[in-house]
Amino acid sequence: MDLSFTFRSPSPFLQPNSKPSTLSIPLISLKPSPHSLTVAAAAGKMKMIEGVSDELNSIASQNLDYAAARRRVRSAFIPVHQQLDHLLFKMAPTGVRTEEWIERNSKGLEIFFRRWMPEPGVKIKGVVCFCHGYGDTCTFFFEGIASFIAASGYGVYAIDHPGFGLSEGLHGYIYSFDELADNVIEQYAKIKERPEVRGLPCFILGQSMGGAVTLKVHFKDPHGWDGIILVAPMCKIADDVTPSKPVLNFLTFLSKFMPTAKLVPQKDLAELMFRDPRKKKMAVYNVICYDDRVRLRTAVELLNATKEIEEQVDKVSSPLLILHGAADKVTDPVVSQFLYENASSKDKTLKLYEEGYHCILEGEPDDRILTVLNDIISWLDARC
Repeated sequence: MDLSFTFRSPSPFLQPNSKPSTLSIPLISLKPSPHSLTVAAAAGKMKMIEGVSDELNSIASQNLDYAAARRRVRSAFIPVHQQLDHLLFKMAPTGVRTEEWIERNSKGLEIFFRRWMPEPGVKIKGVVCFCHGYGDTCTFFFEGIASFIAASGYGVYAIDHPGFGLSEGLHGYIYSFDELADNVIEQYAKIKERPEVRGLPCFILGQSMGGAVTLKVHFKDPHGWDGIILVAPMCKIADDVTPSKPVLNFLTFLSKFMPTAKLVPQKDLAELMFRDPRKKKMAVYNVICYDDRVRLRTAVELLNATKEIEEQVDKVSSPLLILHGAADKVTDPVVSQFLYENASSKDKTLKLYEEGYHCILEGEPDDRILTVLNDIISWLDARC
């Protein structure tokens, strides 16, 4: 059992200001500074990315523990993302209107928002709010996914969870899974009251860990949504990537004393997530994703959350669409089948995609990605 680790000082964001704020901060001036390049170069451990300049590699190697660095890195890589030879970038519909901004939540943390709207003159049918997965962000691949959905007549809204993407918080750290769900409820309650979408059907879309967040949101607010879409939901972590029971017991004990320490051994999941080898190589350009060892408290929170969800699947009562790759080795499609069979929803659909891996919206052959997108849009259209 490899448990080597590096200790870091506690994050100032672990005990955020408790006073709520309605501060709105536009995302501007995110160009990397010469100082940030110097710091990155001095870091020593460079994460080399093929096909980009030494300067961009230096930027990408920064310490991404805090949101300011993640925002600088993402800004520098936007032109690179736009040139990637991936369906979600090169064939994203034109005319979709986008906007991004930052607001403080009731815990005092800056939360990153992004919005995609149909082109002017297209009637909006409904609203789709997104919950991203572990280590991920609502930017990069999801920008293309959101554009396809928005072009079909939907307003799509997304946030980065605290500690992930462009939101504040120690990178990759989940202090409380319940607080993660509470933040989703808080932020999307504000979205539902925006004048452009007020009164429209509202759906919540959760992917991987975001599927677990979505289910927790539903348990806390059973009547808050007109439908739930789960993509490869993390209702239970697959046995192939779960530490043994003795290791789990040891990690749970340690998490009480070193919650932010990066101790949990993590397998390289890229091989399990992307079926298309060419698309797997593009994942490295998602430079603000968290791909380090799992922090202790985060691991315990994820495992406890999936255990709670597995015990409450009969409480899922909203209209439900579950989409899962049949060959997924990260989150178990058998558990999605279990969720489908035991959910109390009267309107429920399960789609299993033959040979599909975990990232069925990003890492499959192009025709499969389009099939999954069309399945989502068709399901939405039938309920609007």
